[in-house]
Amino acid sequence: MTMMYTPTIPPPDPNTRTPKFKLPKLSCDAHCHIFGPGAKYPYARDRSYTPPDAPLEDFRALHAKLGVERAVIVNASVHGTDNTVALDAIAEGNGAYRAVANIDDTITERGLRVLHDGGFRGCRFNFVRHLGGVPDKRVFDRIVAMVAPLGWHIDLHFDAIDLPEYADMLTKLPLSYTIDHMGRVKASDGLDQLPFRILIELMQRDEKCWVKICGSERVSSAGPPFTDAVPFARKIVETAVDRVIWGTDWPHPNVKVMPNDGDLVDLIPLFAPEPEVQQKILVDNPARLFEFDQ
Repeated sequence: MTMMYTPTIPPPDPNTRTPKFKLPKLSCDAHCHIFGPGAKYPYARDRSYTPPDAPLEDFRALHAKLGVERAVIVNASVHGTDNTVALDAIAEGNGAYRAVANIDDTITERGLRVLHDGGFRGCRFNFVRHLGGVPDKRVFDRIVAMVAPLGWHIDLHFDAIDLPEYADMLTKLPLSYTIDHMGRVKASDGLDQLPFRILIELMQRDEKCWVKICGSERVSSAGPPFTDAVPFARKIVETAVDRVIWGTDWPHPNVKVMPNDGDLVDLIPLFAPEPEVQQKILVDNPARLFEFDQ
């Protein structure tokens, strides 16, 4: 039976503006999602929201408009632990795609191998309260122990207020980790706010810590064009340029203000004006973390 879904969040801006900034060759959108279509890839029964379909063909059209040649599909919570939508996209991507999985403690070594061979290089844990809250520590530890031998990293989605609580745990992890959306800090709280200081300290003292300078629309307190997020991204880049990656977060689930992805690309030269730094953030760093063929 074909499932019918009624979206509870808005779709992305369909009129993607061609950015003024020209991305370097082999630039990677290192944090983006594919939703459905629900008729082919059903959404999880226990999802916290229902998205409009944002299928592979729209994903490709977006990247063609932006000049993106590589992408990392973060399998969204709305698909639960079914990673098929990302597996199928990678299979059609001719080496241009990698992915981050949603898994739980029912995963087997064989199941992990299928994902690894299919192009997955990490798994995600959501600590954000409105998306389900804190994962079970026993499950978290077991999954970390299972994926570490594969060379995977873990992708962590935090509310900024919770970063200080988890900082020590992160430094003890046996593998690399990425922190989404600049830690979801609030721009109006300034660069000296405790969660952002903790994030910068983590980057300084722990070489396993990577940060994604995406989600400017989530960090911003002023709204479009989200330039109040720029000082935070600049500080992150200055702190550990070899452990920073960038992404669009398309199709932008659960945002207060829907951005235009062309505008987000045009923030990049504000984050990192130097071409050699842009090359690292957009090409070299994601290629290293996600094992793209050079």
